[in-house]
Amino acid sequence: MLRLPIIILLALPLPCISWAETVLAVQLVTVQPDELTFDAALTGTVVATDTVEIGFRQGGRIVEVMVDEGDPVVQGQPLARIDPLQQEQALRVAEAGVKAAIAAEAQARQAQSRADAMLQRGVGTRAELDAANRAQSAAERELAQARSGQDQAARAVEDTVIRAPADSIVTTRRAETGQIVGAAQTVISLASSRGREVVFQTPDTALLRKAIGAPVTLHGIDFPDLHMTAHITEIAPLVDAQTGSVTARAEIDNPPRDLDLLGMAVRGSVHFPAGRGISVPWTALAALKDDHAVWVVDEQGRVTLVPVKVERFAEDAVILADGLRAGQIVVGAGSQLLYPGRQVIDASQIGAAQ
Repeated sequence: MLRLPIIILLALPLPCISWAETVLAVQLVTVQPDELTFDAALTGTVVATDTVEIGFRQGGRIVEVMVDEGDPVVQGQPLARIDPLQQEQALRVAEAGVKAAIAAEAQARQAQSRADAMLQRGVGTRAELDAANRAQSAAERELAQARSGQDQAARAVEDTVIRAPADSIVTTRRAETGQIVGAAQTVISLASSRGREVVFQTPDTALLRKAIGAPVTLHGIDFPDLHMTAHITEIAPLVDAQTGSVTARAEIDNPPRDLDLLGMAVRGSVHFPAGRGISVPWTALAALKDDHAVWVVDEQGRVTLVPVKVERFAEDAVILADGLRAGQIVVGAGSQLLYPGRQVIDASQIGAAQ
């Protein structure tokens, strides 16, 4: 019979194997409520804050237009002139009327003086003095009326020339030499040389009710290096029926003095205030079945997946409507290797220690 050797294995000590998990270094973010904004990217056009359309007080034939579109003008500078022939003739007639009224008033005053002197000597009557007084009063009224007519005629002559009411820029020239224009018909449009604003068309939203004063960041489309800031000054109360949008105006805070901005197309980022809320980085957002969630870190440094309700997605953050409270710590970057209960540490602390 074949006998096999019996080998006795003695129990030898095995090397100690550690099954302890590795602490994962991640980005930790402390949740804090903050002022939220709703950013909207819009395109607008720069216009003048103040504009004015100028015409003649009286109609007539234009004999000269002294400016062109784009010309800068100063206050009082003549812009256009109509034929002043009729107004000048009316002024000469008014001046003649004033001279006649002055002479009549002087005669009436002399007659009143004689009547008063005769009454004092006893050779005149009270009735004659009263009649002289009435005649003098009537002459004074006629003189006042004649002078008023002269002033009106002189203003009519001045009104044959339209002048710039303030320092401004000619934006539109609506008439040419030889053209017949009516009273108050627009001849020239002017834009203030100082204030500038941007006109936007923005989608209608409930946030517009609180948008007055909201900041706007502007960038020139044709001038990429042009950067400006503005603030919302006006929101149209009605929605445009054709475009379905609302007109918003933003006054530019720092328009450059060496560049004419009128008519320039700009791209604006409007930062509408949206109350207070909680925002977390995009990297903090995870998935939980068909919903959103974030990893919340407890006092022992272990994570739990907590469902959250997303209100909206911003450019660099996620705005949460529910699920977190101020003071909680969530995982930002580095959540790919997480599972419930795993222990984490702030990666910035490791970098600082090294």
